[in-house]
Amino acid sequence: MIAFGSSITKPEVYRRCAEPGIRRVAEPDSEVEQFRSIGSIFTSYNALLDKFTGHPGLEALVLVHQDAELAEPDFCQIIRAALSDQAVGLVGCVGAVGVRSIAWWEASVTCASFVNRYDEHGGGDLPSFSWSWSEAPAYARIGEVETLDGFVLVLSPWVVDNIRFDESLGEFHGYDLDFCLQVRAAGRKVRTADFRAIHHRALDMVPDPEQWIRAHVRVTDKWEGQMGIGDGAGTWQERARRGEAEADSARLMGYVHDLELQARVRELERALAVTTQSISWRLTAPLRALRRSHTRPLPELVPHSQRP
Repeated sequence: MIAFGSSITKPEVYRRCAEPGIRRVAEPDSEVEQFRSIGSIFTSYNALLDKFTGHPGLEALVLVHQDAELAEPDFCQIIRAALSDQAVGLVGCVGAVGVRSIAWWEASVTCASFVNRYDEHGGGDLPSFSWSWSEAPAYARIGEVETLDGFVLVLSPWVVDNIRFDESLGEFHGYDLDFCLQVRAAGRKVRTADFRAIHHRALDMVPDPEQWIRAHVRVTDKWEGQMGIGDGAGTWQERARRGEAEADSARLMGYVHDLELQARVRELERALAVTTQSISWRLTAPLRALRRSHTRPLPELVPHSQRP
């Protein structure tokens, strides 16, 4: 039996995103736990793991963010194939290698079978490179990775019984990397599988940068020098100094770009003012008004091959 669980803070988001996807892929005997959040995502996910620990017949526990939608009709078959190797502890649809911090996307992302769906600016989709494998780069592959994106995590029964999320690390950020590191430290593999998902989220992915920074520091402190975390050229003090310099440089460049944008806006405003205050603009105003009043929508264009 493959079980599904979500930590829910916004029921309307769960009903719109996660619930339809779970219904799409769940099997008749699947158990679905709609769990109201009891604090951080670490705490809520641990409660879900406790519920399914020792569950007879459990093949996998799928942890799904409330804003994640499973879009793969053959999801359960794909998961069973991925977990057929008893050494595999975690499976996801987004993974990376060469990871040095919770900013795993700065490493080598080897699989990303998902779409970011957003509502801002009229809404739209930002597909990842392997949503369509025919368009994927040569280095994209399915297989063992160092970490997964936690918006969809598939846990083997062994992991459900033996590993827990570290609740001391914060409220949200870094839980996926830390959990993957725990699984790997226990001798189990973390891997990707080719199932597609949709992540419904805002374009502003880090609304609280300070919370993300604290999680970054805590996870790095915990795993410093283990499995590549914190590795890099020079000592950690040298890397810290360079990080400070790069952050200051980024802020400076942002300020410069802001000044350039303000100057450009003022230039355009001046050009617009010159145009709209000219004699020719005022003389032709009645003609423009008449044209607007008689403007009709253009007929829909029909391809030549479909014309009668």
